[in-house]
Amino acid sequence: MKNLNRIHITGLRAVEAVARLGSIKSAAEELGVTVGAVSQQVQKTEGQLGVQLFERQNRLLLPTAHMLAMQPHLTSAMSSLSIAVATTERGREDALTISVAPVFAGKWLVWHLKEFNKAYPGVRVRVEATVELVDPDTSDVDLCIRVGHGPYRGLNAEKLLNQRVFPVCSPALARNIREPADIGKLPIIHDPGQMFTWKTWLDLFGLDETILRDGPTFSDGSLCLDAAIAGHGVFLAWETLAVYAVKSGQVIAPFPQRPATGIGYWLISGRNAPRTKAKQAFSDWLKKELQASIGRPKGADEVNA
Repeated sequence: MKNLNRIHITGLRAVEAVARLGSIKSAAEELGVTVGAVSQQVQKTEGQLGVQLFERQNRLLLPTAHMLAMQPHLTSAMSSLSIAVATTERGREDALTISVAPVFAGKWLVWHLKEFNKAYPGVRVRVEATVELVDPDTSDVDLCIRVGHGPYRGLNAEKLLNQRVFPVCSPALARNIREPADIGKLPIIHDPGQMFTWKTWLDLFGLDETILRDGPTFSDGSLCLDAAIAGHGVFLAWETLAVYAVKSGQVIAPFPQRPATGIGYWLISGRNAPRTKAKQAFSDWLKKELQASIGRPKGADEVNA
């Protein structure tokens, strides 16, 4: 490994990030430095190696054959270093890193995490909001909260809650709804990324999706809920997304029925990671807080519980 003595690891981090992310700007954002600093590190590393790693074309840096040969090894090495650093926090009783989907983080977790902080002031929680699947055994993430059918092979997965759905709309639009079929008279807000369809709810009343009108489409559940609050139409929401908006009166749920979609919320941890008191405390708190926050109304459909 003596050949590493003449190369600074800061420069290797820079060229790896530029090659992987495709631009100096993106690399600078990930590394937390300026664009100029990354550019200087790339030039310095090329000088230390004595080869050209990137071809400059306008504002683009295109990897040369030398860089393409180096990149997989550099990326693997940087990943290993990241995991090595992460092990310093593994097993700590005062720190937790939680990976969670952005919608769940923004519409539920952020509103309830203060209760965990009050109960466990000695535990520092870091939330990573991402839709990417993370392996807690090979990353710095301690716990993941995911929505899906499960199970998750090779990981410890505990089901937290069944996902249940129900229509919501603004108070003004709710005045036009007297029976389930009336939903077909109003615009429907669509989320193409949903893992379920209106059929889940309409089947309870012997209705089908042909009664539904067109309406605006948004690629994010949070935006769909905001559109419902703004009066754009009716949205088929789920409990962890809409519970606060319903309780605060921002939207109305015209009917109490909340059928299960067959999808669940899961708490995922690595099989090889230590089970700390902090992890157990968060797990226990999360299960109780989820159940307490939902507040299902009388008449909510508990089929497939």
